[in-house]
Amino acid sequence: MAQGGVLWVLVAGVLAWRPGPRRRAAGRGLVAGAAGMAFGHGVKAVVRRRRPPADRLPAHQALPEQPKSPAFPSTHATTAAAFTTAVALSAPAAGAALAPLAAAVCYSRLRTRAHWPTDVYGGVAIGAVVGGLVHRRLRRGSTPGR
Repeated sequence: MAQGGVLWVLVAGVLAWRPGPRRRAAGRGLVAGAAGMAFGHGVKAVVRRRRPPADRLPAHQALPEQPKSPAFPSTHATTAAAFTTAVALSAPAAGAALAPLAAAVCYSRLRTRAHWPTDVYGGVAIGAVVGGLVHRRLRRGSTPGR
């Protein structure tokens, strides 16, 4: 469900259902999620870390698609953290409500052994920075009179 950011697009749709701060937070979350995903893929192309051996692990075998890209960072974790950080900085209550969902996405990457723990931690750190930068940039760009 989190494949390709689809989960976060759906979440943004729910947040944007009605006008107000949550709609703005949804937009910032989408921009941050896309930026985090792109940045994460760029880092993967440079680092090229191998994934953990998990071919015989039932949770890994249950994945609908077996990951073949490099492991570091987890782009699932990067996207989840970037989206959630940007939303939390724009609409704190919505961000707090999304935090368990983002944590579940991160945990799933460990549970299925699709990633090493450091892949997920690194993804969360990168995503949090990207989410903060996107929020800051878009907040500054929406200042009246500029």
